[in-house]
Amino acid sequence: MANANQVSLGRINLSTGTGYDGTTDKYALYLKLFSGEMFKGFQYNTIARDLVMKRTLKNGKSLQFIYTGRMSADYHTPGTPILGNSDKAPPIAEKTINMDDLLISSAFVYDLDETLAHYELRGEISKKIGYALAEHYDRRIFRAIAKGARKASPVSASGKAEPGGTQVRVGSTGTAGSDAYDPGHLVNAFYDAAAALDEKGVGSQGRVAVLNPRQYYALINATSTGNGSAVVSTGLVNRDAQGNALQSGQGVIEIAGIKIYKSMNIPFFGNYGTIYGTGSATNPGITSPGNIGNYVGEAIETSDDGNQGEGQYGVKTDFSKSCGLIFQKEAAAVVEAIGPQVQVTNGDISVIYQGDVILGRLAMGTDYLNPAACVELFAGATSGNTAIS
Repeated sequence: MANANQVSLGRINLSTGTGYDGTTDKYALYLKLFSGEMFKGFQYNTIARDLVMKRTLKNGKSLQFIYTGRMSADYHTPGTPILGNSDKAPPIAEKTINMDDLLISSAFVYDLDETLAHYELRGEISKKIGYALAEHYDRRIFRAIAKGARKASPVSASGKAEPGGTQVRVGSTGTAGSDAYDPGHLVNAFYDAAAALDEKGVGSQGRVAVLNPRQYYALINATSTGNGSAVVSTGLVNRDAQGNALQSGQGVIEIAGIKIYKSMNIPFFGNYGTIYGTGSATNPGITSPGNIGNYVGEAIETSDDGNQGEGQYGVKTDFSKSCGLIFQKEAAAVVEAIGPQVQVTNGDISVIYQGDVILGRLAMGTDYLNPAACVELFAGATSGNTAIS
């Protein structure tokens, strides 16, 4: 009886290879699914990457950004030479963004487990790796923007100083629990922030806000049903979608020309996510809906973990009053030396361990760029968070 002619499902161009040896590997095509799933998981869960400036870094450890300050103008006196302003303006300053250490997320997949399982493993693992990288990415960018809102401009020459960041208080009762989620207070804060950005000469294009999900839903509920306070009803809140699109949190509501997004990754009173419990002057806790187990959000790091660049993003106590961000694209920049990538072991390693290590990796660094384009919302206190060193 003749041998069957097997369809070469995993081979590239009918290759004749039999082992784990690159392009002739008989399983070469099977890894493409994982790579695509990882990038899908990353892109779906990161929103900050497209809301700030992004640059690629090659052959270096940091990227330099140059600032130029203001110049003066005066009338010309006939007969006098024009040799440049006597103050030698414009002043020039720099901002350097350093690379962080390599970020990785990995899982070991045992061959026998894949053989016995009645469900597909690698696709699910790949998405979770993408989620982990995206979470890290957004959290660093959002903390950098909050930091920028508390900083002066790098251009600080006498008489030529550029404007720094802005902090806007949400509400005025001094009770974080009631102010942080109040639609009327949030709308007022948006208009204050928009006015501050206008006064500082920040462009109107690319202005966005990122709120905690509870804040976002409080806003769309009030603006959709008309049940909000009077300021919501008269606040000229624009929305360009209804129904499911409106509820998706993908920037379909505008207040004062600022598109609003929701994210669990903004610094929110020292946490990422929602804080349940009794609201107070220092705690924006809300009543638990029940059946949530012990979930109380994820706390921001309480100390610098020693990794390159990690300390610059601030720790839990630095964000004890934060409750939202409003910014323009120039607020921060992210530099990538290694974009989100996937690596999978093969060859002798796979034989020895009878399985594969699936690794997602990312090398990036981020920091505030133009403090004038950064606005941090805070609640429950008469003054904002202190500067992050």
